[in-house]
Amino acid sequence: MSHLMSPAPFSGSSISAKTDNKPDLICLSHLRWDFVYQRPQHLLSRCARERRVFLIEEPVFDADLPLLEMREREGVKIAIPHLPPGGDEGAANAMLRELTDDLMAQEQINEYVLWYYTPMALGFTRHLQPLAVIYDCMDELSAFKGAPPAMHEREQELFSLANHVFTGGQSLYEAKCRQHPHAHAFPSSVDVGHFAQARSIKTEPEDQRAIPHPRLGFFGVIDERMNLELLAHLADLRPGWHLVMIGPVVKIAPEDLPQRDNIHYLGGKSYAELPAYLAGWEVALLPFALNESTRFISPTKTPEYLAAGKPVISTSIRDVIRPYREIGLVRIADTAEQFVKAAEAAMAEDAQDRVRRSDAFLMQMSWNRTWAQMSALIDEAVAAQRSSSQATQPAAPRAVANGRIERAVASGD
Repeated sequence: MSHLMSPAPFSGSSISAKTDNKPDLICLSHLRWDFVYQRPQHLLSRCARERRVFLIEEPVFDADLPLLEMREREGVKIAIPHLPPGGDEGAANAMLRELTDDLMAQEQINEYVLWYYTPMALGFTRHLQPLAVIYDCMDELSAFKGAPPAMHEREQELFSLANHVFTGGQSLYEAKCRQHPHAHAFPSSVDVGHFAQARSIKTEPEDQRAIPHPRLGFFGVIDERMNLELLAHLADLRPGWHLVMIGPVVKIAPEDLPQRDNIHYLGGKSYAELPAYLAGWEVALLPFALNESTRFISPTKTPEYLAAGKPVISTSIRDVIRPYREIGLVRIADTAEQFVKAAEAAMAEDAQDRVRRSDAFLMQMSWNRTWAQMSALIDEAVAAQRSSSQATQPAAPRAVANGRIERAVASGD
């Protein structure tokens, strides 16, 4: 038997009813809300202003009995499944299905949209009957270290169910638009006002205060996508420069990180803290490796660095070259020697001209605009489904794309 638990009383009244008859949204995510603040948090927090939003994270295997831990962040109800350890995928999915059904019953979630970040969540959600299905494909997850072998197969199944596929960048769109007729490119956006604070902040964070200048910084997840050899060589070429690395270390051993007196690993920081760190850097870095895991990435930090007023140097990531290098806002370098030359040029340039051009470009971008466009597509899909349902007998199930959910259930894992 499944159980719901929460640090605070948990009831459907905890989120006020939204307007305009918008269905609830249930998000299935491989990323944890409290890990790194990025695309899902920007979009779902805005979604929660217009409808009820529930985020179901991947399970934690640490419980005697299956249960849901409930939290609330920015109006989003976050469900963290806790499952007994030791079971196989089938057993875990059976427990997740029951927990999901319990959540929906307790919260009286009747009309809803399913929003997937991970196709692996199909294993416990195939039985659901949403008004619409959205796949926000922010990365090529099958290329990441430790990706489940079934990821590609599940993604193909999700394509058959989804009303719309959103992609986190132009390169990813070009790959996915051939697989789904309603794919849309929604590259990473930016909260300009938040990062523009870096231009006026004068107080240094305590753990950065003693680091000498010049500082070349990075923030984000430090994982297999990072070019560690490049970092080490850059630090060796310029021992008087200091590399500030902010972010959690995942999927790689901490002892594999290059250790130098002028490389400083400051750990993860909150989204609110990032402008204060950026304020103290001379140059912002995107030192990604060039491999399958970075082939389709569209780093959110590119416009965030620019909004902070910092010069940016990146390796040859396609979605950084297009459009940022093409319009002269980012320098590209793939070797430590090239990074040195690019950084020297960046620190000697006319910063006012660069910032003026960056600001003009960023005026076209905002997470509010991105969400408004996504929300309109969701509303269209929901309206079409409701119209279709009204034309059928009342007993007909609400299925996406003319019954494809029923066929997917019948096909099994």
